[in-house]
Amino acid sequence: MQGRLASWLVRLSPPPLAMGIAVAAGFIVVQTLLVYPLRNVATVEALALVYLPGVLVVSIVWGLWLGVGTAMVSALAFDYFFTAPLGRLETEDWRDWLGLSVYLMVAGVAASVAQLARARALETIERRRETDAVAELTRLILGAEDVRAVLPETSARIANAMRLPYAAIELDPVPPHEDQVHLPLQPGALVVPADLPDRVMGRLRDGVVPGLATVLRAGRSLQANRTELRALLAQQAALRRVAELVAHGVAPAELAAAVAAEAAELFDPDAARVLRREDGSTMSVVAECCKKPGAEPMLGMRLDSSGGVTEMVVRDARPARMDSYEGSSDQLASVARAVGFRASVGAPIIVDGQVWGALVAYWGSTGPPPPGTEHELARFTDLVATAIANTESRAELTASRARLVFAADDARRGIERELHDRVQQRLVSLGLELRVAEALVPEDLGELRSRLSGTAEGLSGAFDELQRIVRGIHPSLLAQGGLVPAIKALARRCPVPVTVHGGPNRRLPGYVEVAAYHVIAEALANSAEHADASVIEVDLDMIANGSAADGSAQGELLSVTVHDDSADGADTRQDLADVRDRVEALGGTLSLTSPAGHGTSLNVKLPVGGQARRDTEADRPVDGT
Repeated sequence: MQGRLASWLVRLSPPPLAMGIAVAAGFIVVQTLLVYPLRNVATVEALALVYLPGVLVVSIVWGLWLGVGTAMVSALAFDYFFTAPLGRLETEDWRDWLGLSVYLMVAGVAASVAQLARARALETIERRRETDAVAELTRLILGAEDVRAVLPETSARIANAMRLPYAAIELDPVPPHEDQVHLPLQPGALVVPADLPDRVMGRLRDGVVPGLATVLRAGRSLQANRTELRALLAQQAALRRVAELVAHGVAPAELAAAVAAEAAELFDPDAARVLRREDGSTMSVVAECCKKPGAEPMLGMRLDSSGGVTEMVVRDARPARMDSYEGSSDQLASVARAVGFRASVGAPIIVDGQVWGALVAYWGSTGPPPPGTEHELARFTDLVATAIANTESRAELTASRARLVFAADDARRGIERELHDRVQQRLVSLGLELRVAEALVPEDLGELRSRLSGTAEGLSGAFDELQRIVRGIHPSLLAQGGLVPAIKALARRCPVPVTVHGGPNRRLPGYVEVAAYHVIAEALANSAEHADASVIEVDLDMIANGSAADGSAQGELLSVTVHDDSADGADTRQDLADVRDRVEALGGTLSLTSPAGHGTSLNVKLPVGGQARRDTEADRPVDGT
């Protein structure tokens, strides 16, 4: 209650003057009526004190001048009604002047104290307003994605909080003007009118500007951190996508294309290319992503990198940049200038301690690129190099497995030739000699004739068994007639009826025919021995396989499907282990499905023109082709 009364008495804006005059008059009337009955029981000095509350209240609420007026009217009323001679004003008595002096002194002291209290209250309010304004600006600036975008709103809030005609936050240099004051924020300045009161200008300098400068620096630093974080997240996302490609076993050329696309997205150049080092200063373009209209595709081109940024990257195995191609005579620079490129940065791709190649980004009208771009590119290529090394290791492992398969096939083929050309011929000769010997034995030596006949029959059985083994090692019909005749011959020997559908209309590479033959042979054996099948179907089909990772024609896939009608699918995981290894070593795929009640299906897809052949069959003859 007392606090509310005190705050009302010293509030910042006093009530209207007319109300103050009415209150002063009311105080004087009431006090006069109050003193009138007391004049017979109290001294004159005591009665004079009754008028002090009115002077005090009016001076506190309405200020010094109305307080002085109230004091003078109160002194005149007391002198007229209660000081002898009554009903007449006298100025000769010193006590009248003393009473007036006391009233005026009370009015002056009360007005001064009230004014000081108002000033203190106003200062507190202004400080609170400044604190609230800085807090609100802190939330506004620190929460903004772009600090410059919120500066107009920030300036408007400062002007509103400080009761200014206008205010403007400028981060860039502004020419001085005689009607303006630039309060430094470092960076930038707060621009306000020059005719502001000293008190307001002091509040701006001491209360607003320091906090605003700190918030602006923090906001710009936070914005830079956000930008850096977004760039880092984008870089990590790009590297994660590249790592996923590596995990899926894509070819190096496909990985290089993905690297060029990711670099073009991350650093926003006009073009990004992955160059592989060939020999000396020769570089081949293995991947590119060009966003400049009219630029000639360079994929697959072999270029001389002497004198350009690529040479610096390859020679020094470190990032490099070239802010201008003017004056450079190398082939890459000439090609770049021809399509409007003006600057470039490059970073080496180092695999197993050697410079595998380079990732180079080109800029045209927007160049040169920002400082440090080459080092950002280098951080990207460091991880890309690991991915390429893993991919090449995977490709080399696949090629090594394929070479082992081909070596085993060569060994089988050699054994088959040895058995066919030597052992089988020798057995045939021995059989003929036994038959001749049997015919020369006299009739009276029947036991000897019988023994020779049994030996000849045993030799004939051994010959048949050897022929069966030879066909299992490497069937001669496969090399002579091709895949379809060999499969049909294999089907005729199967104890379960086999139907062969389709087949290529031309000879396929030997390694494909051998792999398909062994797959079908193993599948027929499993179905006949373990699956209790009554019928088996073999489907051979050639299907398209798109294009290779390096952009060349990939050719076709040979699809082999073996399906039986067994009630329960046979567990052939162990029986097919060798077949699966052979298929996967050749870059193919093998899948086995065995839904209950629907038989078992084995499907194999073998690339006819895949990487395995290019790596291992380039200089090898193929049987029958």
